[in-house]
Amino acid sequence: MNNRLNILFNAGGRGLLLCFSVLFCGFIRQSDGGLITIKARYDVAYMDNIGNSYLLKDDELMKYLASGKFFARYSNLKLGTITTIDVTNPLKLLIYYRDFQKILFLDNQLSENSDVVALEKLGYEQVELVCAGANNSFWVYDKRNNELVRFNESSKKIAATGNLKQILQANITPNYMIEHNGFLYLNSPETGIYVFDIFGAFSKVISLKGLKQFQVSDDIIYYKKDGNLCSYNHRLFEEACKEVPNGKIVRDVRYVNGRLMSAFQDSVGIQKF
Repeated sequence: MNNRLNILFNAGGRGLLLCFSVLFCGFIRQSDGGLITIKARYDVAYMDNIGNSYLLKDDELMKYLASGKFFARYSNLKLGTITTIDVTNPLKLLIYYRDFQKILFLDNQLSENSDVVALEKLGYEQVELVCAGANNSFWVYDKRNNELVRFNESSKKIAATGNLKQILQANITPNYMIEHNGFLYLNSPETGIYVFDIFGAFSKVISLKGLKQFQVSDDIIYYKKDGNLCSYNHRLFEEACKEVPNGKIVRDVRYVNGRLMSAFQDSVGIQKF
């Protein structure tokens, strides 16, 4: 596999140069083995559950199909830099602009398909994290009240946890959250992953510490650890790790439905794994 990756990143093959702005330029290369690399300037890379890739750089979001072919670009200069995106639902992407406390939803063409959600108008001015939820809902983590709040598609509040520091009796500092299969996973690197149901009731804490982000599939949590892709079964309390190609220089990985995305300094590699 390492040899095939060397072919992917260093050898020839078909290439298509994609340049759309001074800030963002991508080059796609695919080897005969089906490995794909996208050379581009980006800050964060994402992959959805059908294999599409999304590269985020400042205010620009670029989408590539599972084949590695460039598909679409989105940017909204009025809202500034994109903080995070949630690609859990490929048909409705959640885009969060923390500086302006605003949420936007895009369809699978990267076209706006809803009005901007202004969190300040909903009474929340210090929202640190946002993620998508089931049935077109969304979650926010309000730093001021240390609270998780869930809103429906009409931006109506439908669930809340109350002050988590009081409920959990822990000094949490969340940096990432994601909903999966009716549960919200809230990551606090110093203390672990806290799990809540869709009504905001606390379920349990998973003792995985020091994580920046992760993916969830059924009972398995996937994450990067020391150049490896690791899986942790949070029901059986079992961890297994597998070395990823070029793991020593990979700055991040994402694993979704049997596909591994490896994020390097100036490129993204995608392969079956």
